[in-house]
Amino acid sequence: MFGFQTWLALPLDLEETDPGFQHVDADALPQDHGDGITVRLLAGTLHGRRAPTRIFSDTLYADLALIDGARFQIEAGHVERALYVIDGAIEVIGQSGSFGKDQLVVLRPGAEIVVKAIGSARMILLGGEPLEGKRHIYWNFVSSRHERIEQAADDWRNRRFPGVSGDTEFIPLPDAPAKRAA
Repeated sequence: MFGFQTWLALPLDLEETDPGFQHVDADALPQDHGDGITVRLLAGTLHGRRAPTRIFSDTLYADLALIDGARFQIEAGHVERALYVIDGAIEVIGQSGSFGKDQLVVLRPGAEIVVKAIGSARMILLGGEPLEGKRHIYWNFVSSRHERIEQAADDWRNRRFPGVSGDTEFIPLPDAPAKRAA
């Protein structure tokens, strides 16, 4: 089994949106195959296609697999874009060097980018519009307000969060100070 967990911060005016869950069948996600490329759009938009997942800001999130030598063009439509290499290695056409497993490649804003697989490669393509302001991060809590993080931590410690059906394990809050993200 393989999984990749990602958290998306919300725009300031939606930070207190009620939590929710949405299941989307794998068959409902837009997929493209061809020229040694397999791309599955998990959220947002890419190459004129839109995923059915509910999102709250302009987002790009796709699972991308390339066979050896395959090239994939990343359009400039999203301001912030990056590739997280899950397996294998890639190069960015026009740049020297390569990027391998567990590396995050931040792409230049406004530029159309072409990546090429060195051997087979799998990556997550992610991005979207920049969010306003900074965010605080502590464990699984993210907010623009430090006091909201402290409240969430206190709520967790005192078990004021609703339980998950069928789950009886309680995971204690790690001892770490809240941090400010850039």
